[in-house]
Parts: sequence; C-alpha cells; structure tokens
Amino acid sequence: MAELDIAVSKCRRCPRLVEWREHVAETKRASYANETYWGRPVPGFGPADASLAIVGLAPAAHGGNRTGRMFTGDRSGDVLFQALYDVGLASQPQSTCIGDGLQLFGTRITAPVHCAPPANKPTPAERDTCRPWLVRELEMLRPTLRAMVVLGAFGWQAVLPVLAPLWPVPKPAPRFGHGVEVPLGDLRLFGSYHVSQQNTFTGRLTPEMLREVLERAKESAGLA
Repeated sequence: MAELDIAVSKCRRCPRLVEWREHVAETKRASYANETYWGRPVPGFGPADASLAIVGLAPAAHGGNRTGRMFTGDRSGDVLFQALYDVGLASQPQSTCIGDGLQLFGTRITAPVHCAPPANKPTPAERDTCRPWLVRELEMLRPTLRAMVVLGAFGWQAVLPVLAPLWPVPKPAPRFGHGVEVPLGDLRLFGSYHVSQQNTFTGRLTPEMLREVLERAKESAGLA
C-alpha cells in the first residue's frame, strides 16, 4: 500500500487537473501564503489492513491539495475527523497536517479522484482515468474490508463499478441516499451526504446524522 501511495502521488494522467492543482499550489490562498503546498495527487490515508473504508470525492484545493492528506486542512475535514473521533475511529478530533500525530483505527480514507479539481467538479473522464488507483487500493483491502461509507452521490456512482468485480453488486445498481445500507456479500455499503460546507452549513448533514452512519459502519466492520 505504501508503494501504491507513492505511485498515486506522482500521477500526471489528467492534464486539466495537473494544471489546476499546480496553479493553486503556486498562487495559494492569502491565509496560507507562507506555506508550501503539496500540489500533487493526494493518496489514501489509513492502515493497509483496514476493515472500514471512507470514500469521498476529491481533495480540496486548499485542503488536501495543500496538506497532502485526504480531508485535511479544511472545514469539511474538520467535520469528518470530529465525527471519527467521536465514534472512536480516530485518535484526535483535528487533522491539520501530515505529521500531526493523527491515527485512524481500522479505517482508511480515500477518493475516486486524487487531484483537486476546479470548482470541486471532476469530469467523468477524469473519474474514469483515476479509477485504476481505486481498483488497486480496494484489491489490497479486499481481505480485511467489511464496511464502506461513501460520502455523496458522485463517490457512490464512481465506486460501484470498482466494487463489482470484488463483491456482488446487485442489478439494478443500488441508489444513493443518506443512511442507505446495502449488503454486498461480506461487505456492507453505507451512503452518507458529503461533508461539504454546502451540506453542513445548511443542516442537510448534521454531526448527529454523520455519527449515526459511522457507528453502524463501525459495527459492521467489527470495530465496535
């Protein structure tokens, strides 16, 4: 898995995403002007023998693209890691930078797109180009993975084709929804609204709603 993470971080397959992530890393946000941005694809984070996976969308321009860690350094990450800490899946409630001491317990965080996209919207072609990385990651997690939480409809649609060769995905494909739970053989798939500011600021996704899904997934993963 460590070798995969290194390979992911060197990928340059999508010209639009390469140009954008590097542009952001050079121009920066004023509040981070003195920081050195990561500016590369952001690999997954968490143990290689995780029994629970959390799948997002893509790194944020001034979050993961700045810090080099999924969901780290932005308000979406603040919500997610607080919830993970609250349910006992993270060692601390904040994720600020690589090297901050954060540990995930039996949990790995990844995404179908590893580069920060303009307007947080990767294209279908970029999603498909990035798919082999997620395929390989889930192949390596297959022996231990027992639950997966997918954050948002984009991630849900992206992950189902990746799961199908490894687990029995029903046809027609299960539809996304918050709180949806789908048994796929020895894997249980959970849906949750994404932890985007659009959802958390409006109350569409509350901390209680997120914790409830994570608690169910934690139990299914045998981490309770």
